[in-house]
Amino acid sequence: MALKTFRPLTPSMRFKILPTFEEITKTKPEKSLTEPLKKTGGRNNQGRLTCRHMGGGHKRRYRIIDFKRARRDAPAEVIAIEYDPNRSARIALIQYPDGEKAYILAPVGLSVGMKVAAGENVEPAVGNAMPLRCIPLGSQIHNVELVPGRGGQLARSAGTSAILNAREGGYALVKLASGEIRRIHENCYATIGQVGNVDHMNISSGKAGRSRWLGIRPTVRGMAMNPIDHPNGGGQGKSKGGGGRQHLTSPWGQLAKGLKTRKKNKPSNRFIVQRRKK
Repeated sequence: MALKTFRPLTPSMRFKILPTFEEITKTKPEKSLTEPLKKTGGRNNQGRLTCRHMGGGHKRRYRIIDFKRARRDAPAEVIAIEYDPNRSARIALIQYPDGEKAYILAPVGLSVGMKVAAGENVEPAVGNAMPLRCIPLGSQIHNVELVPGRGGQLARSAGTSAILNAREGGYALVKLASGEIRRIHENCYATIGQVGNVDHMNISSGKAGRSRWLGIRPTVRGMAMNPIDHPNGGGQGKSKGGGGRQHLTSPWGQLAKGLKTRKKNKPSNRFIVQRRKK
């Protein structure tokens, strides 16, 4: 994936860096693999705002991605690379010999005409899905399952990958992009390779309007508010949170810096070999 820059003819074009989309081979999605996607505006089923800074944005349809790769030992041909408005990665449209089609995440190096498959006996090549016990140590993997058969949950965003470090006692030790080393059952499936669209992190929208197209509303700092609106608001001039030296908090008084919010006795703690914060 390449990026394009623009001549600074307007203020919004001065810092704008956008993808070229040259890897996209099909512009319209496969209608049978999409479903309606209703916007929530950050509201829950009671109509209460539970996630701020969401609203508006362009209408989308959800692409049904095959995170489980449930068809075993059946080679499928990649017939298109498509854009997905619901995720940072690109998606690949694959077709099985019987005509069935599916979407998968498009890894780096996957192109139209290549064959991909899932199973224990497939070759450890880019785009193939295998159990962790069959993948060579040191391989880059993505779309990693946490529970066998549940479908991939880890390393799914653009440019990310995990590394299979070791295997011991029926579990694989996987190093995630955050630096965390996690114990995952060796029967869990993962896909070989790194998720595509690697330059996604270097995109610069250039203007506020492009964020609104994505459904992202403005974020106002608490320190810029009045005391009635936020615990950090008020004070004479710029002050560290409301005129005094209290610690910075969220709008509801939760400490914003340094407070550990993970439960101490969370069941999944036993699967974490090394935390991302060493």
